Amino acid sequence: MLVQVEAFGLNRADVLQGQGKYPAPPGHSTIPGLEVAGCVVTCAEDVDKGLIGKRVCCIVSGGGYAEYVSVDARHLIFLPEEAQLDAAAGLAEVFLTSYQCLFDLSALQAGQRVLIHAGASGVGLAAIQLAKLSGATVAVTASSADKLAACGENGADILINYRQQDFVEVLKQQQFFPNIIIDVVGGDYTPRNLQVLALDGHIIQLAMLGGRYVTQLDMGLMLMKRAKLQGSTLRNRSDDYKAALVSGFVARFGTALSNGGLNPNIMRVMDISAVNDAHALLQTNQTVGKLVVRW
Repeated sequence: MLVQVEAFGLNRADVLQGQGKYPAPPGHSTIPGLEVAGCVVTCAEDVDKGLIGKRVCCIVSGGGYAEYVSVDARHLIFLPEEAQLDAAAGLAEVFLTSYQCLFDLSALQAGQRVLIHAGASGVGLAAIQLAKLSGATVAVTASSADKLAACGENGADILINYRQQDFVEVLKQQQFFPNIIIDVVGGDYTPRNLQVLALDGHIIQLAMLGGRYVTQLDMGLMLMKRAKLQGSTLRNRSDDYKAALVSGFVARFGTALSNGGLNPNIMRVMDISAVNDAHALLQTNQTVGKLVVRW
């Protein structure tokens, strides 16, 4: 389908691509942008023509910063007529990434515990919501009172300021041993995550903001806990994988999406003329939730 883009969400991957560190997968648009919201304007012959004009959001492997983007019809998330496209532009990447971590890769169950680092990021706030809707208890780390307040407003139970507290000490004191840890830090967080991970727990590594290499990893502890450490990306997954991910997300959380029960936490909507300013703001690490740019 061809979607006319009304607005697109910003992600750290866009910044990395601009720095030459995260090129588009082979065969995909080299224009940045991994998520958009807009309206379907035309479609292939084998796609239902009744979908033309529908309001949608979706993930793309590139090209989101364009005025129009071609999308696999299976990747579209259809929105209610009253949905605000500015807000929807920041929804797909963070909620699908969170869904992937919690359910596709980890099979979160009600009553389990989740630790989310960078809890006030777009993915962090989305993951809090999905985990709480599924009956989990959630701990988060973040760097400021404002960020932790946002995490609390989205449902987090344990709030840890990593500039003032050692998350390992806090969680051990509270006997909180997470079944799933979502981490974007890496570096020395990896062995520390292992210290608090529950038996048969799962660490999902999404980024390495704290460093690419791990110098001290206790393999004995990893064996004792039967721990799983898994790296994951979404952009370079196959079209079939993404289609299954979208289908699973909509099946599980479609009602919450349609009735406003999922909040993309849009911090600011900026004009396309200010896209460079939006990138600069994202790099300050002071954002809470999502930045969106509209045409």
